[in-house]
Amino acid sequence: MSSQDALLEINNLHTGFTIDGKVHHAVKDVSFSVKPKEVVCVVGESGCGKSVMSLSIMDLLPKHNGKVDKGEILFEGKDLVPLSGKEMNKIRGKDISMIFQEPMTALNPVLTIGYQLDEVLINHTNTTKEEIRKKSISLLNQVGISRSDQIVNEYPHQLSGGMRQRVMIAMAIACQPKLLIADEPTTALDVTVQAQILELIAKIQEEVGMAMLLITHDLGVVAEIADRVVVMYAGQVVEDTDVDSLFYNPQHPYTQSLLDSIPRMDEKREVLNTIKGIVPSLKNMPEKGCRFVERCPRAMPECAEIDPLLAETEKGHAVRCILYDASHPEKRAEVQ
Repeated sequence: MSSQDALLEINNLHTGFTIDGKVHHAVKDVSFSVKPKEVVCVVGESGCGKSVMSLSIMDLLPKHNGKVDKGEILFEGKDLVPLSGKEMNKIRGKDISMIFQEPMTALNPVLTIGYQLDEVLINHTNTTKEEIRKKSISLLNQVGISRSDQIVNEYPHQLSGGMRQRVMIAMAIACQPKLLIADEPTTALDVTVQAQILELIAKIQEEVGMAMLLITHDLGVVAEIADRVVVMYAGQVVEDTDVDSLFYNPQHPYTQSLLDSIPRMDEKREVLNTIKGIVPSLKNMPEKGCRFVERCPRAMPECAEIDPLLAETEKGHAVRCILYDASHPEKRAEVQ
């Protein structure tokens, strides 16, 4: 769903990878928006296209075979897709920043923490090296790293996973971006550190007043931090709504199945609910019809033939399902 006052607006985005001479779309017809200071969570299983979508925004797709071949990525009304690498460098890190999944691979192992933090500030500010180093130390303090004046001279391998992720957060907020993209920022961390990192990100987001696009598969995190939620499946947005509606009025069968698979404290279950099957691989995406059809508990014969549209079922709530498609009123009547 788009918005006139959106900070980020993605319209009909298609991102493909060329494999054996054929283009396969990891992201297909994705549209949603993020308003200033809003927290939007993108959820879905691994392989649903969440990370590819975020890399498309940042123009960090592998150049040899990845490409946005259709659609718009509007940031403050300006389309990022046609921009050159030099033009994107002025935006990336300054106006839009990203926290990556695994800090050990995102940080350069042969450069000191201070050098890598300084580099962000050197690229986007005009100040002395002494002032930049003071700012880097201050940023490390801001993200809860003690001994920051010593840590700046150390290398990534000398830090724990949680500390490396804090360094990544410091780099991401160095220029106080308008939009922060966090791609599963707690994936490689233990549960206690995960909670600390998420609390830190939420605190900084509120203090700096930036918008945030948080990519996660943890619905507990979504309930805690999100204003709105975008549910993705097999490269497409299947549901887009506010966080309360997602938990209390989920409409797409995939969203319902995700929520049903969460263990509940008030229920005794010997066997947890699961979603049968797996997400189709990039090379085996259905050519037509709903991409969830093989796993959907409410699938009908028509679902394999008709491409469902992302349709608004009520104000602020959109669903990609034939059951809610206004062009098929006979199906829609079944859920009303």
